[in-house]
Amino acid sequence: MASPQEIELLLPPEVAYDELARYRALLDAAGLVPGQADFVHLRKRSIDARGRQPLIRLRADIYRAAPPAELFGPWFSYPNVSQATRSVLIVGAGPAGLFAALRAIELGIKPIVLERGKDVRTRRRDLAALNKEHVVNPDSNYCFGEGGAGTYSDGKLYTRSTKRGDIQRILRILVQHGATPDILVDAHPHIGTNKLPYVVAALRDSVREAGGEVRFDTRVDDLILTGKHLRGVVTSTGEELTADAVILATGHSARDMYELLHRRGVLIEAKPFALGVRVEHPQQLIDQAQYRRQNRGQLPAASYSLVHQTQWQQRQRGVFSFCMCPGGFIVPAATAPGEVVVNGMSPSRRDSRFANSGIVAAVELEDMDVRQYGALAGLRFQQEIEQRACLLAGNTQVAPAQLLGDFLKKKVSASLLETSYQPGLVSVPMDKVLGAGLAERLRQGFQNFGRKIPGYATNMAQIVGVESRTSSPVRIPRDRDTLQHPEVRGLFPCGEGAGFAGGIVSAAMDGERCAEAVLAGF
Repeated sequence: MASPQEIELLLPPEVAYDELARYRALLDAAGLVPGQADFVHLRKRSIDARGRQPLIRLRADIYRAAPPAELFGPWFSYPNVSQATRSVLIVGAGPAGLFAALRAIELGIKPIVLERGKDVRTRRRDLAALNKEHVVNPDSNYCFGEGGAGTYSDGKLYTRSTKRGDIQRILRILVQHGATPDILVDAHPHIGTNKLPYVVAALRDSVREAGGEVRFDTRVDDLILTGKHLRGVVTSTGEELTADAVILATGHSARDMYELLHRRGVLIEAKPFALGVRVEHPQQLIDQAQYRRQNRGQLPAASYSLVHQTQWQQRQRGVFSFCMCPGGFIVPAATAPGEVVVNGMSPSRRDSRFANSGIVAAVELEDMDVRQYGALAGLRFQQEIEQRACLLAGNTQVAPAQLLGDFLKKKVSASLLETSYQPGLVSVPMDKVLGAGLAERLRQGFQNFGRKIPGYATNMAQIVGVESRTSSPVRIPRDRDTLQHPEVRGLFPCGEGAGFAGGIVSAAMDGERCAEAVLAGF
């Protein structure tokens, strides 16, 4: 088979996003006419907005003969493991847990996935109650349930963790389970909160069809430990489940699991994380600033990535944007009554009138009360601010908010803007919520960001609190080679909750690595 001709070129958006016009432009760049190419395979697509007019950079392979069959899939098949002699308990059905289960099946191990929350369909009712009635179900919310926190999020698939695993493999598995093939070519791929539930359900179906188990409404309340060997778990119903190994993939908000490990003498460690607010702008303001044109036309809703180093009381800390959601919504992400937490999500079309992003400051160990709380110091730091946010906003899921320009001037906002946050906002000076240190760092960051994006740091935007679940405040350590806990045999800490991932793709890759480590441990 002849090698394809590789083409890279820049095109105006109106050409790049028109399938026929793009096809002709690529053929023309290759010196070909329609009929001379058997197949054009788009490999990568990204936006170059550095010049006066944004352009789309395309990389494509042009085949003059039949392309290889592996371009089209299906790429993965799963053997039946219902009678397998080896099994692994996987606690958590987020990206890490589901991909660990699929990889375990490929390796001939039967996975038994335990998820404290509900399946995606049933979970929606609890999200509706949270948004409309302010009722927080501690086991079923935006963080807990099938697919984890990623299910009802933007579905961002961009990661810098290129050395942790095969990113294309993860993306292809997602496409095989219903994600748009665009994620294979876009430089910053995303699925969208409206499509993710169907993809997650398809992943679960693959696990079950191959003989694995997925159990919902099954919270782990205790560990079955024989000395320093983890042999299984005890569920909330009192059922004891044992297996050859346990992959712990509970996500960064499963505080009761950290408490359980601490209580049972399993080594955990406090770790740095980040905390701040979510800022909301009109999407049109961000589009005009980033694309330098009045109307974005066929271009996608613009995003941004910002970072600034701040100084306060002789300590330097980074302030940066986190989980930017163009054309998105702010949602309540609390996991227990008496706290207010916010997060962002976007539908696949990113067509909301609002842009929102977390703007957070680094929280280091010296910022926490490690002396009093030890390994749980970061968790207590989070809780204190989330509970204060709830108290100051009226003890519901209404969130404290302030106009951004007023925040910079330390002025109480007399009124607030329209918002995408469904439970509603109330004007609260955010210094009272965050404390002096975090507030001052965020103020320095916003002032810097206002110099980078015209109109950004004004009263055309508002900040909403608090964005506190950026990453786990606790690390569950593991051996670098075996991926087992250094003291407890049979325990494989995994994903974001253990402090070894940050996002859907990196968590999925870590889940696969842990499944492979389980096999190696046998």
